[in-house]
Amino acid sequence: MQQPRPQHHVLVVDDDPTVTEVVAGYLDRAGFTVDRAADGRDALARAAAHPPDLVVLDLMLPGLDGLAVCARLREAGPVPVVMLTARGDEEDRILGLEVGADDYVTKPFSPRELVLRVSSVLRRAAGGPAPGGGALLRGGGVVLDPAARTAQDARGPLRLTLREFDLLAHFLRHPGRAFSREELMATVWGWDFGDLSTVTVHVRRLRHKVENDPAQPRLITTVWGVGYRFDGG
Repeated sequence: MQQPRPQHHVLVVDDDPTVTEVVAGYLDRAGFTVDRAADGRDALARAAAHPPDLVVLDLMLPGLDGLAVCARLREAGPVPVVMLTARGDEEDRILGLEVGADDYVTKPFSPRELVLRVSSVLRRAAGGPAPGGGALLRGGGVVLDPAARTAQDARGPLRLTLREFDLLAHFLRHPGRAFSREELMATVWGWDFGDLSTVTVHVRRLRHKVENDPAQPRLITTVWGVGYRFDGG
């Protein structure tokens, strides 16, 4: 007899009760167990008491805002975060990605799209069969274990977010090949649409973690007019 799949626990954080109700309702119908918080401090308390598998986090929260909450969640562990931004302002989106959000959705949004993005991020977090199997990936002094989802270089373990890990794994599997941001969005994020600044920000964050001098990268180089290439093979 097949065992039922365990439900993923999602924490939804938004000070607008209407948004919370709609998001929680869609996630519940999609098979997720949902907890709710109306402000940042309540969110951190609930996450500490019952660690979620993923957090849907509004950027604009009273008191402790979403950026601060995301940063504190990241200090506690690698929980995936999907950020909700109230405006289409690129600066807000980039700030969310800079503090470690794995994805974001701009309000007003389609609840169905949000559920798809939550499911996509959780699939990435769960790992699964990867091209090249579970063999260690090496390049530029970096050693990455796809099965254990760990990475390190000569300086020690690398603390990577979900997307940073997947992006680095993709580069290590294809050293010397230039990828456009559209290709990276499709392959690493699993989306054939979206804001390409997401890729730009994640490349910048990854450089700060794997390069000796992020201002003059030697591993992840920019190919002007194309995108990015990993030169550490």
